Amino acid sequence: MKIENYIRDIQDFPKEGILFKDITPLLNDPLARTECLKILAESLKGQKIDKVVGAESRGFFFGMLLAQELNAGFIPVRKPKKLPYDIISASYALEYGTDRLEMHTDAIKKGDRVLIHDDVLATGGTAKAVCELVEKLGGEIVQCNFLMELTFLNGREKIKEYPIFAAITY
Repeated sequence: MKIENYIRDIQDFPKEGILFKDITPLLNDPLARTECLKILAESLKGQKIDKVVGAESRGFFFGMLLAQELNAGFIPVRKPKKLPYDIISASYALEYGTDRLEMHTDAIKKGDRVLIHDDVLATGGTAKAVCELVEKLGGEIVQCNFLMELTFLNGREKIKEYPIFAAITY
């Protein structure tokens, strides 16, 4: 089973000139979803993971499944003003400005072994911001893990100091 067959291209979304990789067909198919989880989890074979950090919002889907599979805690990283407790934040660049991500201050303990998961590695800005949050709290990044990587956007360069895995590359 090829999980890439369950990702559809949507032209000009969310704006003209962008080819959006839609994962909802993958999420909708139990066998494809299970296969995808297996591929993502196999990249961590033999690794001890204490926490899985999922980036808003599509990183939550497989992030939660990976946390369950790895018997680890799950930490949501959210856009501003979505978390109710004390937070830390990190900014990252967008093509038209900046944005910010937030995490609860008690989410990670010093020395926790952390898997960072998101659906796509594109320009690397989101992943770099999440790495900064994890390290601010004393976590050790075991791997940055993605469903897919858009290699032509060179996002890997922003997080090259960490182990990186992508189930699919474009």
